[in-house]
Amino acid sequence: MHAIRISLIITSLILSFTAMSPAFAKKDLPAIDDDGMELVKDTDLETVYVDPNANLSNYNRVMLLDATVAFKKNWKRNQNGNGNPLRVKDKDMLEIQQGVAETLREVFTEELVESGYEMAEEPGQGVLLIKPAIVDLDVAAPDIQDSTFSRSYSDSAGEMTLDIELFDSLTNDKIARATDRQRDIYRGYVQWRTTVSNRQDAARMMRTWAKALTSALDEARDSRVAAVD
Repeated sequence: MHAIRISLIITSLILSFTAMSPAFAKKDLPAIDDDGMELVKDTDLETVYVDPNANLSNYNRVMLLDATVAFKKNWKRNQNGNGNPLRVKDKDMLEIQQGVAETLREVFTEELVESGYEMAEEPGQGVLLIKPAIVDLDVAAPDIQDSTFSRSYSDSAGEMTLDIELFDSLTNDKIARATDRQRDIYRGYVQWRTTVSNRQDAARMMRTWAKALTSALDEARDSRVAAVD
């Protein structure tokens, strides 16, 4: 598969709704990374590296690992500053991290299964291994349960960065990696933010990622069928 082909597939893999995406200036990045992956420059994504010889059409099953989730630096300190009566505790952060990881798995699994892909529990022939990570998670108004019965309000759910890597599950050869920061829309008015609403907004963003992934796999699968015909 040519570099331009795989770059287009990986570009569609990550969030494509530009209305919710800030513009990023390209950084001075090496043309070849430490894994021998090639930098794709003609993309709106912050960073994309691909193996130009990779072929996604070889995969009809997906092994999705649980996403790791990390907050933005000083998120807890910033949330607890400025006299905020809702004090974020370590257990609150752990619950949010678990919720984000669970939501990502649910959304991706649902979209992949609906598109006809089998979810694999173990490495195997034709199994694509996906390692997602959410970093720089910035929940604008977390729903903290305490004795004050205070509520959290915000005009946006916040932002997060998706780091995603694709591997051949048997050889562990890396096919691609990409990073892109996304920010929820600003509604122009504040809303009461709850655990439910925060998860709904997170799921909405993640569903866009999941649909883009299944579209990329569908495109690769269709190209394989067309080649056989």
